[in-house]
Amino acid sequence: MHLLALLCASFVALSVAAEAPSAPARVEARSATLLAVGLVHEDRMTIHLSRLIDNAPVRDAVVNVLMRGVVHPTMAEADGSYLLQTKDLELPGSSMAVFQVAVGDTREELTGTLQVADSTPKPQDKNGARQFGWWVLNFAVCIGFLMLWSRRRKAAAQDD
Repeated sequence: MHLLALLCASFVALSVAAEAPSAPARVEARSATLLAVGLVHEDRMTIHLSRLIDNAPVRDAVVNVLMRGVVHPTMAEADGSYLLQTKDLELPGSSMAVFQVAVGDTREELTGTLQVADSTPKPQDKNGARQFGWWVLNFAVCIGFLMLWSRRRKAAAQDD
């Protein structure tokens, strides 16, 4: 019976691990005075811009991002971050991202590298963990059935 519980627990663990979301792509760029951190989720990048000296957020800047030869404007968000939305963020591979920041009369360029993983599922890997989990569950049910059948035969033999 303990074996059955152990096998069911491993099935649950495999199912959860197979469906866990991957970490978002991240790009970090620095200049002498600023730090830009961009987190990518699908076709959106949330950019957090801060001063290096005190880590204070920079809220009053105009931020553009040069990526794959195209300059993309960003929108300032209420929380102080900046939002970039473009289909270029969904393209897999490595690309240079240049954050063009204008704060008052000061203009700076911060350069970083964005690495986007290929999110298309591989045909041979599709449902691999799920299929393995079903095999484990099937074996657990068969082992449980055989254990019950063996106990019943032993009980019947003792009654005779």
